[in-house]
Amino acid sequence: MHFADRRSAVGAPDPVTWIDAGGTRLAVMRRGRGDPVICLHAIGHGARDFEPLAARVSERFEIVAPDWPGQGRSPADGKPPTPAHYASLLLSAMDALGIGRAIVLGNSIGGATALRFAAAHPERVRALVLCNSGGLAALTPFTRFLIGRFAAFFGAGERRKAWFGPAFRLYYANVLKRAPEQRERIVASGYEIAGVLREAWQGFAEPQADIRALASKIACPVWIAWAKDDRILAWSRCKAAAEKFPDVRVALFAGGHAAFLEDPDNFAAAFSAFAQGL
Repeated sequence: MHFADRRSAVGAPDPVTWIDAGGTRLAVMRRGRGDPVICLHAIGHGARDFEPLAARVSERFEIVAPDWPGQGRSPADGKPPTPAHYASLLLSAMDALGIGRAIVLGNSIGGATALRFAAAHPERVRALVLCNSGGLAALTPFTRFLIGRFAAFFGAGERRKAWFGPAFRLYYANVLKRAPEQRERIVASGYEIAGVLREAWQGFAEPQADIRALASKIACPVWIAWAKDDRILAWSRCKAAAEKFPDVRVALFAGGHAAFLEDPDNFAAAFSAFAQGL
């Protein structure tokens, strides 16, 4: 299998919808019918992360999940992988798909994207679902040091260091503790996505990555669905900012970074209850 095939396996499965989002070509998974739920994946992941959710809620909701540029099946667009850029892509993607207003679910960098988008375009967001979201933890000097170490780690993968493959596998055993199939796809694509990961992690240390101040400005209902065993984005580090949302509910689930993948039955039931109560 070629490297490109490995990255593609993480992304939107067939049948795939292709769109032009402001000049960027994106692969999109669309499953189900009903109220649209736009699902935004973590860096280095892909739309296939949301297959388990789609399988459980497709009778009531349409799950719409794009692959970010250079991830999954989407080609790279030559722009930095940042929440600000992804938020602009999301606006163009919703227009291209004919979706005026939706529930927006974001995981990790996808959560930071969803939060930025909801603050900038409140009329397009019916509700916000944040799953181990970036942007809610303080950027202390120690945090910046750790981010730098992770960026260096992924830089080694970008340079094809032989030790990176086994080390990346060990790392992902803690990131996705309870989702072995998608974890194996991501691990297999490690060398291919290392450059995107390195660039994204460098961005996590920039001042604009701290978007805690946006929480108090979000008027729509917010559901925080946190995988409680996350060692990078620990709930204890993000709780104070999360409690600033005016209309917020919090639920903790089993898993290391993505409850919809790692605890899918409980997540889908709780999500459905939240969404149907809007």
